[in-house]
Amino acid sequence: MVATFKRYWKFLAFSIVVTLVAIVTTKMYPDCVNHNTIGILKNTTAAYPGYTLFTANTNTYLIDNCGKVVNKWTSAYEPGHAVYLLEDGSLLRACKIPNDQFDNGGLGGRIERKDWDDKLLWDYTYSDSLVSQHHDMYPMPNGNILFLALTKKTKEEALTAGRKPADLPDKELYNERIVEIKPTEKGAEIVWEWNAWDHLIQNIDSSKDHYGSVSKNPQLLNINYLGLSSGKANWIHFNSISYNKALDEILLGSRQLNEIYIIDHSTTTEQAGSHKGGIRNKGGDILYRWGNPAAYDRGGKKDQQLFGPHAPTWIPQGYPDAGNIIVFNNGTGRDTLYSSIEIIDPPDSGFGDYYLPSEDMGYGPSHPYYTFRDTRNPKNIFSMILSNAQRLPNGNTLIDIGTDGRFFEIDPKGETVWEYINPDTPKGILSQGDPPPTGNNVFRIHRYPLDYKAFDNRTLVPKAPIELNPSESCCTTSSHWYRLW
Repeated sequence: MVATFKRYWKFLAFSIVVTLVAIVTTKMYPDCVNHNTIGILKNTTAAYPGYTLFTANTNTYLIDNCGKVVNKWTSAYEPGHAVYLLEDGSLLRACKIPNDQFDNGGLGGRIERKDWDDKLLWDYTYSDSLVSQHHDMYPMPNGNILFLALTKKTKEEALTAGRKPADLPDKELYNERIVEIKPTEKGAEIVWEWNAWDHLIQNIDSSKDHYGSVSKNPQLLNINYLGLSSGKANWIHFNSISYNKALDEILLGSRQLNEIYIIDHSTTTEQAGSHKGGIRNKGGDILYRWGNPAAYDRGGKKDQQLFGPHAPTWIPQGYPDAGNIIVFNNGTGRDTLYSSIEIIDPPDSGFGDYYLPSEDMGYGPSHPYYTFRDTRNPKNIFSMILSNAQRLPNGNTLIDIGTDGRFFEIDPKGETVWEYINPDTPKGILSQGDPPPTGNNVFRIHRYPLDYKAFDNRTLVPKAPIELNPSESCCTTSSHWYRLW
């Protein structure tokens, strides 16, 4: 009882200190759009306090809500694309290395980890003429790393698997793979794998592999569904991976097939290549999919919900809408091009046991229960590729319009409470007052709360903003914040 009482007062004292420091050190200005062209455009007291991480060109930045740099990491490589700030304060970043064997956006090939002071601690290369890491990775709670990888399948392998001969213009197909590694002192040990090629279906040729009814096998990928690929080798194009420790499940996003998927991680590698095993006894088959029932012959164009989506993630426990999935819906392929944010509640009857409403319907829900888009001018928010959305602990949503390098935060009513434009471009760092840039793409952003473990015992001193000749018209910080415990 005494220990509980002491912890309560310690927490109360900490809350008071943090609140007072926030009031004393930061002066907020609600709207800077008339003053600034890059960097911070809007900052209000309704914005969620924290530090925003993103990578641009060879630099990775951690900025405060005033747009000032709290920390910066450098690299010899362009992004490849994912980046994470780990709890120990180190940076995990995917890097793009040359590989002319794959014609695929988002190619990486190298993963590196740097400490808070930008010193290289570890690196790992997964790239050769037949394989390459790409797009995304995910640091697991046990220290392992999940990442997406491409492998090549020859024309003969594709035809044997049941690919329609007319839909092989590149004379090869890319297979998507998930690789789990355990970092070691000199590299990494591969401890688990999953291959999309083990979970195919086709109804074109009974003399080939994987023949069967597409609609009766929604747990499998139809190798002849083209989606956005137009038959090109890059027919799946996973662009994101996330992990749910409580469920031991993996969440994937496919741009080309306009879907998101959940698969079981409780399997062995052998089980992941089959249709049995794991705690759900479905092996590596798809447990749940959503966004485009036409991909498994259970709907048409009118039923499509996702269009070239990116970055589906589970909303963490303790947050508004916890346990649901938030996804950036790019809008590629819509009759009217606009992007939106969707949140869905996948129907399940227990511990990751997702169910179909009937034998001829696609996975629910029929519509997302939350959607955000610009209702006044939908085209004002559009990114054909990249991008993400993050639900914040206070119910706000942080959004990255990737091809614009534009970040903004909305409150539950959809009002913008914070806005920022990345000034780091391939041609260099822009100056305040320059026209809004092009080529300042950002794959994904993430805001970390003030009490994130990476900030333990670190003095976080806001430095100058990224842009040259910065303006102080939006926000001034007269001191720094220090996490006490």
